[in-house]
Amino acid sequence: MLGAMRIQDPSIETRPPFRVIGDPARAAGPFVFTCEHASNRLVGVEATAAERRLLDDHWGYDIGIAPVAEALARELDCVAVLSDFSRLLVDPNRAVASPDLVVERCADLPLSFNQGLDRATIRHRIETLYAPYHGAVDRVARARLARGPAHMVSMHSFTADFLGEKRPMEIGVLFDEHAALAERLAAALADEGFIVALNEPYSGKAGALTYSIMKHGRAHGVPFLEIEVRNDLIRTPAQQVAVALRIGRALDAFAPAA
Repeated sequence: MLGAMRIQDPSIETRPPFRVIGDPARAAGPFVFTCEHASNRLVGVEATAAERRLLDDHWGYDIGIAPVAEALARELDCVAVLSDFSRLLVDPNRAVASPDLVVERCADLPLSFNQGLDRATIRHRIETLYAPYHGAVDRVARARLARGPAHMVSMHSFTADFLGEKRPMEIGVLFDEHAALAERLAAALADEGFIVALNEPYSGKAGALTYSIMKHGRAHGVPFLEIEVRNDLIRTPAQQVAVALRIGRALDAFAPAA
């Protein structure tokens, strides 16, 4: 059996579990971007070599999407809040009561650092990772919205092949109550040359898989949706910038009315 290896991170006591791109007190752009699965960083636990391979794949984070969110914030003069911990520790895109908040198995592999966790350990992860991330989203959104209208967009990526299921769409627009705006954005993305699907490869209905953006969009009373980008389109820096520019142009269809 492969032994566990320590994930060395001397900054775990001082480094926050999120990153903020842009300044909500100055940004003039019409969006607040979030990115719940931006990082595969482990904090204070050990991983085996097999688990490390999962962390480096789409199981541990959304490949390529963090640079896309950063490019969107930069190019559109907006703000973005990105997680800085792996979803395999605790998933900020799930409700606290969700059975998927902390998963014990991933891709049929039992996760050693999630086996037999007591309530105190789960509560500690919520208090030190999950809650600070959501607190940052709330503060950034509040500061930006105090200066004028903005809509909220959560950025994610997905695999072209999931457990043998081929996914032909290149971008998914996930939504619940903002159907007309989502359809308008989908049409604009199609005009940019993307193969687009609504509520695919996951559904935004009821918010089980779009928890974070629904939570914050509703709390601040603004339109919200989630964009899923197929990760084979955003593997390299050049691809990430090119895709961000195309999405940025299409997002005019989701911007607040002038």
